[in-house]
Amino acid sequence: MRARARLVVELDEAGRSVVREMRSMAPLRLVPARGRGGVALVHLVSAVTSPLGGDDLELHVRVGPGAALELRGVAATLALPGHHPGGSRALVRVELGAGASLEHLPEPTVVTARANHEAVFRADLADDARVRTREIVAAGRLNERAGSLTTTLDVRRNGTVIRQTTRLGVSEVDASPAGLAGRRVLGTELLCWGRDLPAAVAEDWWSLVPLARGGSLATVLADDAVTALRALDDARRRHPGSAEDLLTRSRTRFRAESHS
Repeated sequence: MRARARLVVELDEAGRSVVREMRSMAPLRLVPARGRGGVALVHLVSAVTSPLGGDDLELHVRVGPGAALELRGVAATLALPGHHPGGSRALVRVELGAGASLEHLPEPTVVTARANHEAVFRADLADDARVRTREIVAAGRLNERAGSLTTTLDVRRNGTVIRQTTRLGVSEVDASPAGLAGRRVLGTELLCWGRDLPAAVAEDWWSLVPLARGGSLATVLADDAVTALRALDDARRRHPGSAEDLLTRSRTRFRAESHS
């Protein structure tokens, strides 16, 4: 199956972030919801079982200048083997304009036995755009050997902020300290806003490291997704400015600069 979906969010005359364009294609279904504080809220719902082997899925998201979008998943994604040769692929491609903000918070992905899946998050940011993107991956269902997964995080803002590729599904590597250290769940969260860099922090099974071109990356290993989420929350609180609302701060700043 080949599917392409598109979402465009812009500011309206009242300064609220609104959906200007939304095009879904099974199994990628976009569902708008009531936002908060002028922030657009959209849920991404898998309309059918996906991704299956052979699927090629792509979501293109554009957030216009000063607009703010919260894009959330609804349920966990199961990467499954299919009847067609080859693996599955899912690409989220993001463009953020000046002063734009995005929170991309999908639910966990479970890589089932014999699956071969590639997931890519690729973003181009304006200089003062802000992004938070989270990924939680479970290597197989409980007591199930994991399939193969390759994830790529590729974010650019006047140059490369981060380009990181992770491969899971080789049992010897997953069991080693260089892989999952025997744990089932890997969580990462990119926090890219503000100019103040956090100090590097390393706790039991999670870390937060600053990035050379701004922002920070949190990484956690855990036995289950709930524990991974809690650890990512702990890590995020160490990033400067996290006590304030990211999207509201960005929108307020953009409006102030526009009227100065």
